Amino acid sequence: MTTATETRYEAVIGLEVHVELNTRTKMFCSCAIDFGGEPNTRTCPVCLGMPGSLPVVNREAVAAAMKLGLALGCAIAPTSEFHRKNYFYPDMPKDYQISQYDVPICLGGALTVVVDGVEKRIGITRVHMEEDTGKSLHVGTSGRIHGAEYSLVDYNRAGIPLLEVVSEPDVRSAEEAKAYLTELRAIVLALGISDARLEEGSMRCDANVSIRPVGREAYGTRAEVKNMNSVRSLGRAIEYEIARQIDVRESGGVVVQETRHWNEAAGTTSTLRSKEEATDYRYFPDPDLVAVTPEPAWIDEIGRSLPELPAQARTRLVDVLGLSADRAATVVASHLVAQLDAAVTAGASAPEAANWLVNEIMGWATEQGMDPGAAPISGGHLAELVAMVSDGTLSTKLAREVLADVLDGKGSPRQIAADRGLEQISDTGALEAIIDQVIAEQADAAQRVRDGNDKAIGALVGAIMKLTQGKANPALVNELLRSRLLG
Repeated sequence: MTTATETRYEAVIGLEVHVELNTRTKMFCSCAIDFGGEPNTRTCPVCLGMPGSLPVVNREAVAAAMKLGLALGCAIAPTSEFHRKNYFYPDMPKDYQISQYDVPICLGGALTVVVDGVEKRIGITRVHMEEDTGKSLHVGTSGRIHGAEYSLVDYNRAGIPLLEVVSEPDVRSAEEAKAYLTELRAIVLALGISDARLEEGSMRCDANVSIRPVGREAYGTRAEVKNMNSVRSLGRAIEYEIARQIDVRESGGVVVQETRHWNEAAGTTSTLRSKEEATDYRYFPDPDLVAVTPEPAWIDEIGRSLPELPAQARTRLVDVLGLSADRAATVVASHLVAQLDAAVTAGASAPEAANWLVNEIMGWATEQGMDPGAAPISGGHLAELVAMVSDGTLSTKLAREVLADVLDGKGSPRQIAADRGLEQISDTGALEAIIDQVIAEQADAAQRVRDGNDKAIGALVGAIMKLTQGKANPALVNELLRSRLLG
């Protein structure tokens, strides 16, 4: 519940999102990006920063940066430069990171999110390219450098291409931050430039959080919060940090600029280090790298090649295919658009196909630990299943059994239904004979229906379904029963 104290303050939040690209090689060398290898086996003199080695920019990474920039409505800079960001952490073998500083490849742009039915435009400051660091492993009970017995460094990740997306400080709540990260991740996945797995670190989000009294324009002192590995964690960390800063202010204290670590288990943030400024990194242009100057024709080609983006897909599913806004949002968020389109192309009703995708296939994929969009069912098979339910060949219950076998690779819906003898009985003559038998056997229940007790028909329907092993068309059974008993 929001307190009176909290309503006196406004949160000001900016997000920095790092996206690890799925290029074949690293940002400045030809080392393969092959996760899971033995430590320090995916390295070379370039990514280890050995004297005399010279970096070369990965063209595929530049293309990915322009794709994301164009998708976010950014301007592509005619010239961008790489700088050396100097710092001395063990996971950075060169003692500097190659990054873009004041001349990035993408500038401006925006991302629109919807929170509680209200659209919110969040500005994009920049999208720039850089390289990732290595990975430190702190051996000990804490898993962190404090209290570790010793530390190991794996440089396989050093030099992997990253894009950093920096938002304007336009975010005002944890819910808006979660919506922003969710939508940005959906765009990245649609572009195919990263697997964007937050839990595995291929997409990482830092939040710069400050508060100010409502109505004041000047920003407060910000804290940068790190180590959120899910959308939920981002929301929890921001909510905690807002409450912490309000408490500091209300207690007469001063919020200090610092980097804070989010502890998922404790649900708290704690001081990690004092916050660095750009001057602390002593940026200067990398003398070994030339400026990036993409040809206008290349930029135009990339722009024309962009796929349908999530916002466009949601609009099309509602306006063209007739889905509700909520259902369209779920289909897009679950990466089921391609399967829905394929089913519609094969003749299925879009709302009915979407119901099966969301209500059944999503659940199956979750149980399998699989992305729903990767579920092994073709659009043709889904359309066939929808048609068999619509024409009465299968009941919904039996269709679920058939779907399980389809997902298990046992064949098409019609083939499976035929092989298992699951086709629904919709033959009027066959059902009338069974109905007459049940009426005779359960004369009391039949008389109660004639006397106006509509609930009594359930016993008769149940008996018919039992005799037909659940294969009778229940709608047709109800219709024929009522005709028999009530005229």
